[in-house]
Amino acid sequence: MTHKQRLVIIGNGMAGARLVEEVLARQGSNLFEIIMFGAEPYGNYNRILLSGVLAGTHDPKDIFINPLSWYEENNITLHAGKHVSAIDPVSKVVLAGDDLVEPYDKLVIATGSKPFVPALENLSGEQSGLKDGIFVFRTMDDCQEMVEYASHARKAVIVGGGLLGLEAARGLLNRGLEVHVAHVTTHLMNVQLDPSAGKILQKSLESMGVHLHLKKRASSVLGNGHVTGLAFQDGSLLDCDMLVISTGIRPNIELACQSGLAVDQGILVEDDLSCKGMRNIYALGECIQHRGQTYGLVSPIWEQAQVLAERLVDEASQALYQGSQVSTKLKVMGVELAIMGEKDPYSEDDEVVTYAEPGKGIYKKLIIHDNRLVGATLMGDGQAAPRVLQLFDRKAPLPENRAELLFSLAGESKATSVADLPDSAQICNCNGVTKGKIIAGVKAGKRSLKVLCDFTRAGTGCGACKSQVQEILEQAAGDQLVEDPSIHYYVPGVALTKPELIKAIREQNLRSVSAVFMALAHGKEDPASKLGLASLLKIIWGKDYEDERDARFINDRVHANIQHDGTFSVVPRIYGGVTSAEELRRIADVAEKYRVPMVKITGGQRIDLLGIEKEQLPQVWQDLGMPSGHAYTKSFRTCKTCVGTDFCRFGVGDSTALGIKIEKRFQGIESPHKMKLAVSGCPRNCAEATIKDLGAVAIEGGKWEIFIGGAAGASVRKGDVLCIVDSQEKVLQYMGRFMQYYRENARYLERTYGLVQRMGIERLRQILIDDVDGICERLDRDMQAAVEAYKDPWQEAIMPHTPGQFTSVVETISSVTKVEAL
Repeated sequence: MTHKQRLVIIGNGMAGARLVEEVLARQGSNLFEIIMFGAEPYGNYNRILLSGVLAGTHDPKDIFINPLSWYEENNITLHAGKHVSAIDPVSKVVLAGDDLVEPYDKLVIATGSKPFVPALENLSGEQSGLKDGIFVFRTMDDCQEMVEYASHARKAVIVGGGLLGLEAARGLLNRGLEVHVAHVTTHLMNVQLDPSAGKILQKSLESMGVHLHLKKRASSVLGNGHVTGLAFQDGSLLDCDMLVISTGIRPNIELACQSGLAVDQGILVEDDLSCKGMRNIYALGECIQHRGQTYGLVSPIWEQAQVLAERLVDEASQALYQGSQVSTKLKVMGVELAIMGEKDPYSEDDEVVTYAEPGKGIYKKLIIHDNRLVGATLMGDGQAAPRVLQLFDRKAPLPENRAELLFSLAGESKATSVADLPDSAQICNCNGVTKGKIIAGVKAGKRSLKVLCDFTRAGTGCGACKSQVQEILEQAAGDQLVEDPSIHYYVPGVALTKPELIKAIREQNLRSVSAVFMALAHGKEDPASKLGLASLLKIIWGKDYEDERDARFINDRVHANIQHDGTFSVVPRIYGGVTSAEELRRIADVAEKYRVPMVKITGGQRIDLLGIEKEQLPQVWQDLGMPSGHAYTKSFRTCKTCVGTDFCRFGVGDSTALGIKIEKRFQGIESPHKMKLAVSGCPRNCAEATIKDLGAVAIEGGKWEIFIGGAAGASVRKGDVLCIVDSQEKVLQYMGRFMQYYRENARYLERTYGLVQRMGIERLRQILIDDVDGICERLDRDMQAAVEAYKDPWQEAIMPHTPGQFTSVVETISSVTKVEAL
């Protein structure tokens, strides 16, 4: 039996763990006994996805690449949570803790990088470490602590407008905080983007509600015991109760320095990734410096891992790492971005091709040297990225018509860009997945997008490559393509259709979102499913639903509609569009008192107060003394009316009175999507009742036509006539019956017209009018129960559900003397 060498790897991050995967793929387990040290007490996880955990779009368990069980299954000794204190190159041992000694034959250092924390005054707390409320964003523990702290924070400041800082901003914005980003230069992501691209990105982020402060250099932290704000060198102040420092990273080289290895900015390595001047000691990842270059992206790590694995497994291998052409595809707060090579031209002779649509957040730039692509920036439009990346990687000659690089030309097939890529082309930067690996997954029987992504890990990072994965899947699978069963799930986190889900909820008496996850998803919570489940549970249980605040979107937590600048709009209910001088006077007084930037008459015959700060909402609502118009949630919204028989000479039905009855009966009724209603007093249809989710039109003889499934937004559709009735009471009955059926049977976020088109009006008439399924009485009863369970949410203005529900800031500096003392 061949004696195995001992391969010791210091670092269980993305570099160290990827190296082990590459070694195992080359049957390296036959050659080596593998021992790993990880500073964190976990398996290996995808650090790129921490921003998703912070944002609530990823469960922490889902970002693990290799859980602890994987190490056992592959006979790898992992010292999780153990910090290596010393390397002895002479004795060839690694020391950790007080008494742990591991000899090595081959040693690999993959210690990664650490956050750079600038020297700010008053940064530290009473004990060692950062002041309470101040965070760096690098590890799983950092992320978990930020999530916990954000649950009771109101206003966060991110110091640093680079990629990681903006991702932290996105995460905290998703959690309902007011978010500010302070950046020292004139534009965001200045390392990767030029000023023009940075300005367009700035507009995109501001439209999402992020407050940006450029050319701001922080000088000191405000607050004693915990952070209350930030002071800048220009003398300005910014209050906050949460501070995240994201000012870049630095290679972790302390251990290498102490052990006598050659270092500069990083650990110095040769082309075979051996440490300079050392035998049998190697390094890779963010901790190294190769040919004067350090790397902070994952693509070079994947290349390094392949080269080093080849060298370790095959002593005769001539594999060399000759540096990386830096390129990456990612999403910055949902904005697609592809960056490769140089940001600026080498010389005046270089050709620079640019195209910009600032209004759409699109910016494209090519840098061409000697008819070769040496740099590119593609923002807001990912279609051109595969073609440009292919030319960049191959250093191929470019077409004379440069527009061919940036735009899909007429007659060009969709598959051209992906079909022409070699199997070695990297499709998923986040996980280092090539086109060849994706095709191999399809050949292994993974012929639906979700199954293929889970199998290869492609598309499970930022998601920017999913369209390419889909194209490769379609090409490779052909007519053997399989439909993902998940497209029929009501919510992605629970593997059940809507009827199956409703049945399970009723049978198991599940009255909260967390109870559903526990019983039907093995306890695994899916943030993306919470809103849909909360809506369904409210429909099923009414007043007996057990509300959980984290299952609400920010609009539903404060009962107002968030705007792009982080303020809110308040829309009081005006029944049937009929108001009074007293109500108008109250609205005017509130608008004046709170300096409301805009007062808008809406298309639903209401008055919208726009630009109200979050902390003002309770007092605004209290001063108005009017019920909620539910302009912010998935429910019945409003009922538009004409004047009907009251004043109109053409009116044949009292549309105003009926509209008010409809609003008072169905106000706040929860539904899979919003519902807009209207009542017209004659067939002239001035209230546009035929293109609403539900509508009633008065006709001769005191009768009413009831329309369902109309639409007048992005989709335009005239509704179908459900029935004709002879009284206002029957209008209410049949409208309510259809609403209840829609609530129970529509997919989440499916408008009424989607349900009507899917089922057909004839089938709906059979169910709701002819009662062929025998459910009409029950539908009427359940709708009545929902009506009786209604409670005006604005009562929370008088008694907030949580202390911080309507506040943006915990503390402010109460006197100038406090600031001067700092």
